[in-house]
Amino acid sequence: MITVILVAHILLALALVGVILLQRSEGGALGIGGGGGGGGSMMSSRSAANLLTRATAILATCFIATSIMLAILSGGVQGPSSVIETEPRAPASGAPSQEPGGPSVPLSR
Repeated sequence: MITVILVAHILLALALVGVILLQRSEGGALGIGGGGGGGGSMMSSRSAANLLTRATAILATCFIATSIMLAILSGGVQGPSSVIETEPRAPASGAPSQEPGGPSVPLSR
């Protein structure tokens, strides 16, 4: 289930990036983003802008929804919230054990 949502999430992210890059830029001083809304184009610039704006909003909404679903499905670890509350773990089997047998250095002579 998570894999299917994750694949959909990645495809939505790529589609969202593509739709955003297709939109006309507002950089008029740079001379870019012009294109043409002339008579030979399939859509006028206004209808293309409306289509791309709606597509961006729909893709963004779906992206946020899949993000929330993935966060809910991940479950998270229900462990203690503090380092103090954790129980000490036993040392690994290859590690020497530290047994409290007294100080290793004499404290007084």
